[in-house]
Amino acid sequence: MQRIKAFAVIVGLSICVLLGPALAVPQDTDVKRGVASPSTKSTVGSGDKSLLIVTPEYIIGPEDILEITVWKNSDLSKQVQVRPDGRISLPLLGDISAVAKTPVQLAEEISTGLRAYMENPTISIMVKEVNSYQIYVLGEVNKPGKFPLKSKTTLLQGITVAGGFTPMAARNKIVVFRFSKDGEGLTKLKASYDDIVVRDGSVQNMELKPGDQIVVPSETMVILPSR
Repeated sequence: MQRIKAFAVIVGLSICVLLGPALAVPQDTDVKRGVASPSTKSTVGSGDKSLLIVTPEYIIGPEDILEITVWKNSDLSKQVQVRPDGRISLPLLGDISAVAKTPVQLAEEISTGLRAYMENPTISIMVKEVNSYQIYVLGEVNKPGKFPLKSKTTLLQGITVAGGFTPMAARNKIVVFRFSKDGEGLTKLKASYDDIVVRDGSVQNMELKPGDQIVVPSETMVILPSR
């Protein structure tokens, strides 16, 4: 991940989003939105680079570092890192969800919240470091941990990178936890190795997304009924 950070600094990786009185301007043109145009794309990884390009549609993920500037208000401006729970903390607004949103969407939400305290707030968001291109593989795999997501990666490929199943793995009870589209909470996805390999359940061999948490439980796990 250090390589990604260094590269982001060298190329001046940034996505600026300017909001305020001009918010009503049609948003079908990058220049009008105050966002870096597609011609300024910068890669943040290797492998299939089409996945690792920072565009105006870049989706914020856990551990990304954002510089949030409120025009003419240094007290409300700050640099923040997206926490593992997908949230950031801002003055006046407290904790707000940042993951699964573009910088434009996040800036709109911040601007809306600040209108209770000031007139026509203008917000600038810069993605300083891209740190969210990674997945987590936990449970009954031989090498559990955090792994960089450098190209299109399926569920089975993710498990392979983590060393494959242990003898105790419940390989037909795989669970993938993924941030929901609104960034609030996690979506729980289930998959079965036998369905994927033997029963043509290829739809379960999902393409992984940054921040996905893959859990392979043990066959010896005892699930107690809820009371």
